Amino acid sequence: QVQLVESGGGLVQPGGSLRLSCAASGSIFSIGAMAWYRQAPGKQRELVASITSSGSTNYVDSVKGRFTISRDNAKNTVYLQMNSLKPDDTAVYYCNINYSPRIGVRSDSWGQGTQVTVSS
Repeated sequence: QVQLVESGGGLVQPGGSLRLSCAASGSIFSIGAMAWYRQAPGKQRELVASITSSGSTNYVDSVKGRFTISRDNAKNTVYLQMNSLKPDDTAVYYCNINYSPRIGVRSDSWGQGTQVTVSS
């Protein structure tokens, strides 16, 4: 079993910055892609950013140039640096990882979510 612990959310003014962290622990043999999703009230969950095990990144158009996803493989942790935040970025942010608990088996896991509120 794998646990994901998220941190770093909060209330920030427009134009401000936040850094989200998501640390994975438990029965992990290897981790593949890691990603951040978000869900705003009344909207579907959307993929915000993802990063492969080799470091290739992908972003939704609305955050390109403002958000940066990174990972520390030694710590099994993924980060999301969010700059120039806008009220439209307000949502619950979830991390997701694809991992193998042992050779030949693949699974995925979700964090509990962390609230990000951008408001003056």
